[in-house]
Amino acid sequence: MVEFFDFGRQPVSDVFPAPADIGTEHFYRLAVGFCTDCTMVQQLEEVDREKMFPADYPYRSSGSSLMRRHFEETAAHYLATELNGPDPFYVEIGCNDGIMLNSVRAAGVRHLGVDPAEHAALAAGATGSRVHIGFFEEPAARRIREAEGPAQLVFSANTISHIAYIDSVFAGARALLAEGGVFVFEDRYLGDIVTHTYFDQVYDEHFYLFSVRSVQAMARQYGFDLIDVEHLSVHGGTMRYTTARAGERTVRPAVARWLAHEHDRKLSEQATYASFGAKVESHCAELRALLTRLKDEGKRVVGYGATCKSATVTNYCGIGPDLISAVCDSTPDKQHRVTPGSHIPILPPGALLLPLPRLRGALRVEPRGGDHGEGTGVQGRGRSVDPLRPRRPPGLTHAPGRQGRRPGRPGQQRAGMTVEPYASMVPSRWSCML
Repeated sequence: MVEFFDFGRQPVSDVFPAPADIGTEHFYRLAVGFCTDCTMVQQLEEVDREKMFPADYPYRSSGSSLMRRHFEETAAHYLATELNGPDPFYVEIGCNDGIMLNSVRAAGVRHLGVDPAEHAALAAGATGSRVHIGFFEEPAARRIREAEGPAQLVFSANTISHIAYIDSVFAGARALLAEGGVFVFEDRYLGDIVTHTYFDQVYDEHFYLFSVRSVQAMARQYGFDLIDVEHLSVHGGTMRYTTARAGERTVRPAVARWLAHEHDRKLSEQATYASFGAKVESHCAELRALLTRLKDEGKRVVGYGATCKSATVTNYCGIGPDLISAVCDSTPDKQHRVTPGSHIPILPPGALLLPLPRLRGALRVEPRGGDHGEGTGVQGRGRSVDPLRPRRPPGLTHAPGRQGRRPGRPGQQRAGMTVEPYASMVPSRWSCML
C-alpha cells in the first residue's frame, strides 16, 4: 500500500459539536493509499466505528426527494427480478431510516434491515419495517440465517465502503445468501472522484474508494464473482456492484466494458493518484485565495448545507469562521451547533435573510445528484457559488456504449446544476451554482 495523499488532522465528519463541546472532538490522520497489486484505494488509519456511527448518527436518507425516488425505483427493479420467487427474503445492510426497506415491506416481501445507528433504525421500525440494531458481520449474518432462512438478495447503499473489516462482511454475505442469490452494493465511484477531483468524498466514513477492478479483486479474494456493474448519477457518481458466489451466476458484459474503461482512464497507475494530490493542493489554494479576496473586499460569505463532506474541505484548506461566517442547514439537530473541526456556526435557513449576503458559498457540494435535496428555504437575490467542483469534462461519466440510468427509467437524463452567468466570480475551471 503506497500513501499518495495526507489530508492531515481531521475530525469525525458527522459529529456536530455544541459550542460548549468545542475541544472534546476526536481527531485522526486522514491519509489515503493505493495498492499496487489489487488497485484498492483506502485510508491508512481506521476510525473506531462506534465513534462514526453512534446511536444519534444524524444522517437520514429520506430527507432527500432525489434519494427517495432513487430507492423507490431500485426497490421496484429488484422486486421484479431477484425478489419475484416464492417467499423471498431481503436483507439490507445500513438501512438507515428505511428509505428502501419500506418499499420492500409494502410489497409484502419478508425483509430485515441491519443498522448500528439506533435512532435511524428505530425510525425505520416505526413505519412497520423489521430492523436489527447492530453492525453487519459474519456472526450476525449467521444468526439471521438461522432465524430467518437464506436471503435471495443482500443489498447495501453507501455503506460497504464504510466498513474496514470487509472480510467479515463478505463472509456474512456468503453465509446468508441462498444458492444463486446476490450481494449488491452501491458506493461512490473512484473514477468520478479522481477524474473530477471530488476530494470532499474522502472523509472518515469512506474507508474504501471502490473501482470496478478493485471490487473484482476483493470479491474474488472472498469467494465471489463480480457479475455486473452499473453507473448511477446519484452522489455525483456511484457504481452499483452485483456479486454472487463464484460460479453461481454468469458474468455480464458490463464488467469487461468498465474494466477496459478504467484501463483507459489509468485508474490502476500510481501516477494517476500523484496527479490527483497535486490537483487537490491547487484547488485548496485557489479556494482560500477566493474566500480571502471576498473578505478583503468586504463581502460576507455563508454556506448552505452542513454536510459531512464539507469537513475534509474546510479542515484541510484551513477554512473557519474568519472566512465563512456561518453555514445554514435545514436539519434541526445540526442547528445552533458548529461544523466539525472548523467550528463554523450552523444556523437555520431563515438566518440567510437578515442581512442577505452578497455571496453564499455552497458547502453542500452536491451539484449533480446530491444526498440533500429539499429546497433551501432561502429567498432573495444573493448569489451562490460552488467553488469546490471543477467542471465535468464531456463524455467522462459513462462507459463506451452505455448511458447511465437508474432502474425503471431507461436513458433518463438529469439536468446538471452548473450555471454560467456568474462564472466570472470564480476561477474559470470552477462551476457556479444557484
